[in-house]
Amino acid sequence: MKTTLGLGGSLGVLLAMVEVTSALTLPVKGDFNQFVLDAKQVVDTDSLQQYITEKGLSKRAAELYEIAKESEAEYHHPTRVIGSKGHNGTIDYILNSLEEFGRDYYDVSLQAFSAISGSLFSSSLTIDGKNISEASALYMSPPTPDKKPVTAHLAISSNDGCKPSDFGPEVNGSIVLIQRGNCPFGDKSELAGLAGAVAAIIYNNVDGDNIPGTLGTPLGHEVPTMGLSKKLGDHFVEKVKHSSQSLNATIVVDSQIDIVDTFNVIAESKRGDKGNVVMLGAHSDSVAAGPGINDDGSGTISLLEVAQALTNFEVNNAVRFAWWSAEEEGLLGSDHYASNLPESENQKIRLFMDYDMMASPNYAYQIYNANNEDHPSGSGDLKQMYVDFYKSHGLNYTFEPFDGRSDYAGFLVAGIPSGGVATGAEGIKTTEEVALFGGNASIAYDPCYHQLCDDLSNVDYDAWVINTKLIAHSVASYAKSFGSFPVRVKPEYGQVGVASSSVSQSAMQFQYRGPYAIF
Repeated sequence: MKTTLGLGGSLGVLLAMVEVTSALTLPVKGDFNQFVLDAKQVVDTDSLQQYITEKGLSKRAAELYEIAKESEAEYHHPTRVIGSKGHNGTIDYILNSLEEFGRDYYDVSLQAFSAISGSLFSSSLTIDGKNISEASALYMSPPTPDKKPVTAHLAISSNDGCKPSDFGPEVNGSIVLIQRGNCPFGDKSELAGLAGAVAAIIYNNVDGDNIPGTLGTPLGHEVPTMGLSKKLGDHFVEKVKHSSQSLNATIVVDSQIDIVDTFNVIAESKRGDKGNVVMLGAHSDSVAAGPGINDDGSGTISLLEVAQALTNFEVNNAVRFAWWSAEEEGLLGSDHYASNLPESENQKIRLFMDYDMMASPNYAYQIYNANNEDHPSGSGDLKQMYVDFYKSHGLNYTFEPFDGRSDYAGFLVAGIPSGGVATGAEGIKTTEEVALFGGNASIAYDPCYHQLCDDLSNVDYDAWVINTKLIAHSVASYAKSFGSFPVRVKPEYGQVGVASSSVSQSAMQFQYRGPYAIF
């Protein structure tokens, strides 16, 4: 087992000062200067926003980049991926910051959990002697035995490969072609393995590129699995069907799957109504490829700046900040937190706000497209709050699908009203969006998304300041009063949002789990 956070240095000292849990527990109440807190005014949005400055954001960004560089000896470049010194240092940094500015204001706890982390180093596919250069292994694919090539005849699954009966006897010993659709990629690979396949190729069911997907948490019988485009998949299916001889393929996958012990960081105001909690989060990790200053160093820093500013005020409702680990591995930290909430604690969280990628250099102001009919009641109200903020500043905005790409997913499944904003990832900016936001058409909102160049040069400070002020506005508004915001209602058994149902059982609500498609 690969274990992070060796409890050395300042982190070891800080761990002795905070509560470490494997599931949610209420913070331990501490002593603080009652007179000083009573003398503070109740937070309001204009006053809280005044504390947000470009100088504060840029200072923390430089500090976070230096922390990412602590991983250079192992990874040969800066990164804050879970299990690295850069991520350990990020958690250390968050804890140190909370200790410096919030000792008397926040109860801080760590939630421990084990994350499945995958590394894909290389992969290749050859069919009928021809290298298929566009093919690549799915994230969390196991390696081929000894990471060496495996050669076998091609077979075809029936239907969509979602049932054992879709894999006939010809699949045994084969590399099996499976069409995308109707069930997670991990299920398809698992069933192929149980049927005796030595590897699998999942080909797309829509036109375009091959599949940027993940097999998800290992089930135990997955086989090395490649992704392929619909055009090539259909071509090879027809060739197998009409060939008088076996068509051979060769696959090699060099990958590694680790178990990493890691932590979510939770900080809750000591004051405020604990039965009406305002909750917000950002993820503390990056991908292995780079330092993640925009993704999601920007959200991590925004939350710290707002948390620090809030210490100058009294709150009527408790405010809970969260820094999630292992988001890039498939939202593991936030899913763990949300799925382990006791029902009584679930009902105390009035809403959850997700802040992931606040400063994309070719930004658009994107609001998650929530509503009160398809999502827990209050999600639509939260969306309207974001709309009103941008309108009040004379800014344009667009709506983004609520499709499971960030840490709100587990909260929606748990029945907690959720929402958030972002500035765009690998999606391509349109000419219409250039008219709304400026920037450049036909390139990504974040051209350095999940790359080494997601560094200090990869942020737009105008967008970052505006969105951090929006975060301050969201916190101040609900910390002061929920007003007409819908009261939490316990869902009926079997509905979306039953607190006792696991996230995995409801995962098919979303096409994505973090940055990767799951089906």
